[in-house]
Amino acid sequence: MTVFRGACAGRGRESALQIVRQRAACRFLRAAGGRPSVIRCMDPELLERITARRAELDELEEQLAKQLAEVRAERDELAVAEKVLERMSEQLAEERASAGPAPGQVGGRAVMTIPHRASGVEETMLPPDYQRIPAVVREAAGPVMARQVGEVLGVDVSVRARLEPLRGKLVRLADRSRLRKLPDDRFTTRL
Repeated sequence: MTVFRGACAGRGRESALQIVRQRAACRFLRAAGGRPSVIRCMDPELLERITARRAELDELEEQLAKQLAEVRAERDELAVAEKVLERMSEQLAEERASAGPAPGQVGGRAVMTIPHRASGVEETMLPPDYQRIPAVVREAAGPVMARQVGEVLGVDVSVRARLEPLRGKLVRLADRSRLRKLPDDRFTTRL
């Protein structure tokens, strides 16, 4: 509550809203020292506009406070999700590292995946067809073509359709660092 002096002094202690309702308003005039000393009545419309603007700002402040609370809550949720994802990916990486080659599913059939070359993963973990291919490449005098490997393995190399699956196996072994594929499509063992 504000105590008014001067022309409005007869009103005693009244709120600004009461003054506006009575169609009276006050203006502070600054004395030489810079302090309000005299209050005079002025236009009630101005005080109404000030009061309305203050109400708008109060409402806006409430809305912004709600939005800020929502943003903070969402940030907290994202932080939790990040931690969960991090833990799950660590666990998954540990499980993959400790697990041997596992059969996968292709077209509803179980197939053996070819593991990458790493310490502790031996060639004996490969399917039998894939174990014979690196052995043939190692026995060769130098880099070999898919046709030469097929001849040793007993594949009919005159039919291209029979040679392509073997070429795919050679490429798979090269992708998993078990063989090295040269730019001229020949294969050799990794040194």
